[in-house]
Amino acid sequence: MHTLDLLDQAIATAKDLGYQIRREWLDGQGGGVCEIAGKRWIFLDLSLSSMEQLDQVLDALKSDPSLEQTPLTPQLGQVLGRRRAA
Repeated sequence: MHTLDLLDQAIATAKDLGYQIRREWLDGQGGGVCEIAGKRWIFLDLSLSSMEQLDQVLDALKSDPSLEQTPLTPQLGQVLGRRRAA
């Protein structure tokens, strides 16, 4: 599966879990998960490659306890190391 397809699936899953997604040019200086005014955000650094952006989203998903109850595509489940995917 292509990285961009996985990135789209990961972003969709993050949105299903209640994350807001913001894509910003951060010049390689950051990105990742934060909480602002009670809302969870994932900032994606547009200066990074699509694989690095995917890693940012995957890191956020892996740290979310509600991921275990979330249905995933087989490809995303495999990348996240989940044995059974929906």
